[in-house]
Amino acid sequence: MKHTLRTSQPLHEQLSAALSRQRLSRRHALWLLGASVSATSLAALQGCAQSPVTGERILVGMSEGQERAADAQYAPHQFSEDLGAVQDAAVNRYVSTLGAELHQHTHRPHMPYSYRVLNANHVNAYTFPAGAMGVTRGILVNLEDEAELAALLGHEMGHVNARHAAQRSGQGLLASVALVGVAMMADEQWAGLALVGGQIGASALLASYSRDNEREADALGQEYMTRAGYPASGMTRLHQLLVDQEKQAPGLLQTMFSSHPMNTERQATADRLARTQYASTLSRPTRRERFMDQTAGLRRIKPTIEACQQGEVAMSRKQLPTAQTAFNKAIRATPQDYAANLRMAQCLQAMGKTQEARAYAQTAQSLYPQEAQAHKLAGVLALQLKQPTQAYEHLTRFDQQLPGNPGITFLRGVALEGAGNRREAAVLYQRFLQTTRQGDAAQYASSRLQAWGVR
Repeated sequence: MKHTLRTSQPLHEQLSAALSRQRLSRRHALWLLGASVSATSLAALQGCAQSPVTGERILVGMSEGQERAADAQYAPHQFSEDLGAVQDAAVNRYVSTLGAELHQHTHRPHMPYSYRVLNANHVNAYTFPAGAMGVTRGILVNLEDEAELAALLGHEMGHVNARHAAQRSGQGLLASVALVGVAMMADEQWAGLALVGGQIGASALLASYSRDNEREADALGQEYMTRAGYPASGMTRLHQLLVDQEKQAPGLLQTMFSSHPMNTERQATADRLARTQYASTLSRPTRRERFMDQTAGLRRIKPTIEACQQGEVAMSRKQLPTAQTAFNKAIRATPQDYAANLRMAQCLQAMGKTQEARAYAQTAQSLYPQEAQAHKLAGVLALQLKQPTQAYEHLTRFDQQLPGNPGITFLRGVALEGAGNRREAAVLYQRFLQTTRQGDAAQYASSRLQAWGVR
């Protein structure tokens, strides 16, 4: 349901008044949640470099050192936005082992590749410039064998080796990841889209790869997987899977298709190469049995993942009661699922059911205390429930796990202000303003410092 504003008073002034009487509306709370985006940017100077793949000169916006720095700085935050690595050590070991076997056959085997399966339910896979890769559980449970997984990882390695992110970065790309949520912070309609924040960040970083980039990554991925002993048809079948799923449930692949443009031409090209250039590989085993054994634990909860997917699509369409029903179904199937409990908390928070939302957020915290997103949501809910001290504790736990997020610094300042600790709140507001002077959060922090006479 759309809630209209009853005042033209700026949002930062409304928040100030709300804090003074320790009463936060749902709109204020959603704004605070949106304000926790990172506001750090990493500028890069454009220059020329030799392509590791072709040997030709290419224009890049990042050095190799900056690619590594981008992975170290941004990947942990993005992976947390996608709800962290699944709590299935066997699955993560399996994917990491397969990735390590594959990347030895690439043009840049020295890069610091890493692999994890993420709790995100949407269908996607992505990589940061230096090879920090994430594969969502939403896509993994739909693969049929190891050859398809090798094709998926090989495609992402293709982006790393062709230095596509570096070529597209310029000076503003990485900053766009950090700032992509700022424009949403004062938009109450963001409530239904909160769950896809991670997807937005990944898509911004990947900068909607061009079709030429995708074709090159496909070709390199097919080359790498065949070098590693897999049949080239794995790439063909991966593309067919994605094309089929796009037809059946387009909402589930919206982000993957925005960052990895897909069409039947790419599938046809992979098929042609498999039957011609790589025809000798087609009789190789797909290693389906090993894949099924190693992913059995995750595939057992496929109904839970599918219910979460339905809930997320409903939330994105602002069909909150429908989303609640879907998340209920997911939790009934797997009560201990971190993602299902967190999504339910987000759904209830968007519906204005703050107390109920907090219960699910607390369950998510207890199920996966090492993952930060439940701590952030619990902090915002505590602020909304006029419990600033508890909010500060939750947000500090987030900060300890994922340091360097200026938005969390801001939220901790809000919590301290709500608790009456202006001196420490001012310190955090000043620290936040060192990272950005744009947006409502910065305007609010500046107004408080000015009101308190702090320079």
